[in-house]
Amino acid sequence: MGKAMRGCAASIAPVSCGNGCAAIPPISPGMCRRVPPPGAFIPNRLHGGFTFAEHPSRAAPEARIIWHAEFDPGTIAVASIPADPEDPDSLDLADIAPWLTVAIGVGGREHAVLSDGWHHIRFDIEEGCLAGQQAVLLHFRLQGILSSERRLLPLRRFLHLCRTRRFSRSLFPPDPRIARMVDMLRVHDALVQGASQREIGAALFGEHRVALDWTVPSDSLRSRVRRLVRDAGIMARGGWRQLMRRKP
Repeated sequence: MGKAMRGCAASIAPVSCGNGCAAIPPISPGMCRRVPPPGAFIPNRLHGGFTFAEHPSRAAPEARIIWHAEFDPGTIAVASIPADPEDPDSLDLADIAPWLTVAIGVGGREHAVLSDGWHHIRFDIEEGCLAGQQAVLLHFRLQGILSSERRLLPLRRFLHLCRTRRFSRSLFPPDPRIARMVDMLRVHDALVQGASQREIGAALFGEHRVALDWTVPSDSLRSRVRRLVRDAGIMARGGWRQLMRRKP
């Protein structure tokens, strides 16, 4: 087993996969780290449907959060069967080790994400395992019309990664909602700090524009800020759960 794969096999943590997060340190792909014993996690439904929380000081591109399949409809269920590395249909795990993080849920089932911090591909291992294997033959489990459609794009992304060792730009098009969602995060943070809507408008659009447009009869700038405040509140109260479900 190569050095990269040894690191990958060690990047596995026992966690609670579901509506809760485990109090374990973040684990970087390809790095060895001692993991806490089973039962060391502290489930907390307030944290939502992911397996473990990253420390707030960790930059988003470095975070590896594995969302529950209920929240991430692109999660692909697979069976992982040990295979001969010479088999052209097999996957040598060393080839994907730089991006692979695996968490072990209740019952020993593995939940995996392939991510470079900006893109992600999710798997649930329903049979067999990735840990400790050199090469595996993956049986992709698709069923139903709508469910299969949601998983075809993630599957194409995975196959491209296996072929080229990089995430495809064309298969990960920019999300047009990102700019507005970032604004909502900024608005929520400002509200928590006690900022007024006018102060929020100045931070987002500039003092000069607020001075010119805040009191004009059209009220368009203030209406825009009010909508951001409203939507930021909805998102903070649980609306964020719909973000993953609307992903292709």
